[in-house]
Amino acid sequence: MPSIDDKPWLRSWPADVPRSLQYPDVPLHEILRRTAEKHGEKTALFFRDREISYAELDELSRKFAAALTSLGVVKGDRVAVYLPNIPQFIIAYHGILEAGAVVTAISPLHREREVEHQLRNSEAESLITLDSLYPIVSNVLEKIVLKNIVTTSIEAFAPGIDPKPRAHSFQELLEKNAANPSNVKINPAEDLAALQYTGGTTGTAKGAMLTHRNLVANTLQFAAWIKGTVAGETFLTALPLFHIYGMTTSMNVPISIAAKMVLLPRFDTNAALAAIQRHKVTVFCGVPTMYAAQLTNPDLAKFDLTSIRVCISGASPLPPQVQRRFMEVTSGLLAEGYGLTEASPVTHCNPVDKAMRTLRVGSIGLPLPDTEACIFDLETGTKKLLPGETGELAVRGPQVMEAYWRSPEETALVLRGGWLFTGDIAHMDGDGYFYVTDRKKDLIKYRDYSVYPREIEDVLYEHPAVRLCAVVGKPDQAAGEVPKAFIVQKEGAQVTAGELMRFVEERVASYKRVREVEFRKDLPISSAGKVLKRELKS
Repeated sequence: MPSIDDKPWLRSWPADVPRSLQYPDVPLHEILRRTAEKHGEKTALFFRDREISYAELDELSRKFAAALTSLGVVKGDRVAVYLPNIPQFIIAYHGILEAGAVVTAISPLHREREVEHQLRNSEAESLITLDSLYPIVSNVLEKIVLKNIVTTSIEAFAPGIDPKPRAHSFQELLEKNAANPSNVKINPAEDLAALQYTGGTTGTAKGAMLTHRNLVANTLQFAAWIKGTVAGETFLTALPLFHIYGMTTSMNVPISIAAKMVLLPRFDTNAALAAIQRHKVTVFCGVPTMYAAQLTNPDLAKFDLTSIRVCISGASPLPPQVQRRFMEVTSGLLAEGYGLTEASPVTHCNPVDKAMRTLRVGSIGLPLPDTEACIFDLETGTKKLLPGETGELAVRGPQVMEAYWRSPEETALVLRGGWLFTGDIAHMDGDGYFYVTDRKKDLIKYRDYSVYPREIEDVLYEHPAVRLCAVVGKPDQAAGEVPKAFIVQKEGAQVTAGELMRFVEERVASYKRVREVEFRKDLPISSAGKVLKRELKS
């Protein structure tokens, strides 16, 4: 049995969070079934003035499972879901699992090339999509074969929606099939629930193979960490559900504790603020750009946000001033966390105790229950480093994927010696708190020095004129690379490139100073809220 010295984070562990959990040996859709049995009358979803109870959600999901079976979908088939945050996403997701198939979620922002790649690589033969996205699917059909296409409308369950050519109507399938229990036997430890596509730790698009046990484990880990009250929470489900961060924290977790989910098909600051006030939202998982956008909304003071108990920020570094200001406005906690698709995704988070309100700025927090983390040297990846030393973060736990889909070489690069190597540069302090410095691939090599963009970005965010920023390495013949900053100014702000460069130079070592500043009206942002630095470098 490892001692506490082997896991220094246990010294900082929240008193009312278990260090280890019991995970039921059930498939993921059984979590919905159990919630429906105990809390069937509770509201599961709220979308555009319609409420769906847990009993209704479970019944609709089982009807959709029966529909898929009638269309020839069998255990292990991959079924693509190409939808935004609407009730049909959640119904289809659990129906696919109930039928024994595997969900592969596609961003509704993807276009033909991206949709074709995911359908081809996953070998999905069935697809659920919006009628408005059907033209993209139709063009893809010229290159691949889909046995089943199901279309629906963003106006959920409206009667009389005409199905597209070669497609079935989502609503008609629900009306024609009974909610019979599935007879498909699932082995939670071995059978896949999701084939989740990601750029991963090595940069190429591939599918992370997540089993039912992986996703059940991370659901229960995160629910325990945020100390969710059963049948007593309301989640703002604004993160995209096709992304693993939203899928776990804003869908699977609330279902596990019979929480109400307020669905937003896309993030809009006014809609989000109004939803928080109207529904008295208690939990909101998001990304830094969401919190920053709300703080800069000119109507912010008109909304009552004090119902918020806890918010979690992930996907990219949380600027300290955004964290502090958001907690002032809401009186709730905004804690930074960390995860990656390959880990279902959450591995770390700061405690959400009022007693620990003085958060460790810049830290991703402590490993979740039953999760271990270690820092390995960058040169060999085999030497475990001491607290304070910087290297590559590696994690292991019940939420870590089986492998990359049909990519043994890529899998071998990241799954080594029982650890998932994240590709992130980090260090751990003496109390077991972890700090991510940067991505290995974003590291700027200036002469013989390593420059971490996040450190410079944190400094830039301290300037009152900076709304959004990103720092990348610009090729330099003499130095190799030099830091270049891309800046989006706050509305009405006035600052020059020279002023910003001097601002940074006064606060960091000389080799880290910014050599060039480029102002933009906006920066390229991924659907997960991350600044797309590769586009800035091109």
